[in-house]
Amino acid sequence: MSLTLSKRPSVAREDGAPEALRIVPLRRTGQRATAVVVLVLLGIALNSVVRNEAFQWGVVADYFATTAVLRGLWLTLWLTAVVMALGFALGTLLAVMRLSANPVLRGVSWGYVWLFRSTPILVQLLFWFNIGALYPQILGVRTVNLMGPVTVAVVGLTLHEAAYAAEVVRGGILSVERGQIEAAQSLGLGRLRRLRRIVLPQAMRSIVPPAGNMLIGTLKGTSIVSIIAVNDLLYSVQLVYHRTYQVVPLLLVATLWYVVVTSLLSVGQYYVERYYARGSAGSR
Repeated sequence: MSLTLSKRPSVAREDGAPEALRIVPLRRTGQRATAVVVLVLLGIALNSVVRNEAFQWGVVADYFATTAVLRGLWLTLWLTAVVMALGFALGTLLAVMRLSANPVLRGVSWGYVWLFRSTPILVQLLFWFNIGALYPQILGVRTVNLMGPVTVAVVGLTLHEAAYAAEVVRGGILSVERGQIEAAQSLGLGRLRRLRRIVLPQAMRSIVPPAGNMLIGTLKGTSIVSIIAVNDLLYSVQLVYHRTYQVVPLLLVATLWYVVVTSLLSVGQYYVERYYARGSAGSR
């Protein structure tokens, strides 16, 4: 709490010593007024949403936990988990290649990251969805109808996420002090063992926050696979409102589920960050 000195002049006491200045809290009238205005505006906005009949909250409640919606939610969660696991596995390999002394490996890794970060994910998915038109046969295997929509989604999203995961992991590895690596070398640890036992555990402190953001972004980004008819959460509600024409309440169903899941993931991210931040100055 900020304090300020009272402007009341000092008065001499009976013994001749001056009276101590009285310290009073600093008044924050502007901050309090701003907070009141913001709360009033939020209340007005919330009231307009809750009482607006166009949102059809009764319909939202009816469809929120239906079998079709929950099935789409499960596929969305499954896609997110698979894409993040495969994306970070490939991204870690690309990060190690980027930090390699081999110029060919560095060039291949840099080119991969450059290519997949430079093209929109929707374009990548459409390319993979039409891979049969580009390469009718690969190693004697016909590619037409070889990959279904779910497989296309996994492949496309994984390759896209790997490019970003590679930079996240590379940044985390570079954040480890050079002295730690030199100490491991002096103990005779091999490169792979140094990476697994020394570098990555310390790099996780820098990797986890952006990785958590990537996880939440991937969860929401999976909604793009609805364009290739993958029956995820968004596509599931689309199938319903194409039949009932209740577009707004069904979109609210999807929105609320995304909010619930991302909120849970944010809580989990907080505890994972706190675990890896043990011993650091900013840990709580």
